[in-house]
Amino acid sequence: MSKVHNFSAGPCILPQEVLKKASEAVINFNNLNLSLLEISHRSKDFVAVMDKAQALVKELLGVPDGYSILFLQGGASLGFLKVPYNFMKEGGSAAYVNTGVWASKALKEAQQLGNIKEIASSKDKNFNYIPKGYSIPTDADYLHITTNNTIFGTQFKNIPTCPIPLIADMSSDIFSKKIDVSKFDLIYAGAQKNMGPAGTTLYIVKDSALGKTGRKIPSMLDFQVHIKGESMFNTPPVYPVYVSMLTLQWLKDNGGVEWIEKINQQKADLLYNEIDANPFFVGTAEKEDRSNMNATFVLKDEKLADEFNNMWKAANISGIVGHRDVGGYRASMYNALPLESVKALVDVMKAFAIKFG
Repeated sequence: MSKVHNFSAGPCILPQEVLKKASEAVINFNNLNLSLLEISHRSKDFVAVMDKAQALVKELLGVPDGYSILFLQGGASLGFLKVPYNFMKEGGSAAYVNTGVWASKALKEAQQLGNIKEIASSKDKNFNYIPKGYSIPTDADYLHITTNNTIFGTQFKNIPTCPIPLIADMSSDIFSKKIDVSKFDLIYAGAQKNMGPAGTTLYIVKDSALGKTGRKIPSMLDFQVHIKGESMFNTPPVYPVYVSMLTLQWLKDNGGVEWIEKINQQKADLLYNEIDANPFFVGTAEKEDRSNMNATFVLKDEKLADEFNNMWKAANISGIVGHRDVGGYRASMYNALPLESVKALVDVMKAFAIKFG
């Protein structure tokens, strides 16, 4: 079977060796002659998986003491509501930087609980840049940012210096580059970009930041409840946690976050250089804010779209159609996407320019 170059925006490409091990575990896990999907989540075999997944997060990101690692359900979308419940005081306020669809949804959910200040937004230019030079209100309970914006292809290149607790949705760029976890009171991320299949969400939460809101929190939304339950207050998403553990082990075995950051930069440089050099394409995000995970671009002449589409499909390229809010194309270059796949796309773009130039 010919190789498919998978640029899907999420659920994303996963390492082949991870998929192989994960598929074997569905049939026979740990030589138990039982499927991973059948065993108790409280069995020693799965508890070891959860423990290892949490330990790998700490090791790969250099998580300091005083933080808890949780693998929960509901996606980052439920996290949008967990954030204000756990960090915004009764009658308090929070500050949000609005950089796209997911940031907007996070802001909307938080508005149900208190006074939300949209202190900066790039909506005026269809979210094609990251706002800068804004003031952070010192009386807010926290600042929320979305570090990478999959739909519009922008990414925070510098984390803001923050005088109040900082919270980040890192769903689409976590583990893609080094971060200083100590700057954040909470980091959360859906697994379906750089970790595993949809179904679990990673939370890295500063323990000392919890229990200060003065509000009654429903059990399923309360981080302290989940910390006490060691991510097993209710039945955890066993399979997504296992695949995430395998993916994090793959990352560690190959050199960790430092290793993948260099490769991700090579992939981004290769594609963006072609977008800028090729007379038939133009990038949609401001250059200084371009995402290394999601490159968005359009054809200058839409009448040639069918021709270009036929060429990339013939090259076994998949998943580069842009989001409906932007149009054009979106090449998502998550950790498991090999450099050779980016080269395949660039080769098609070069051939397209020669054919119609």
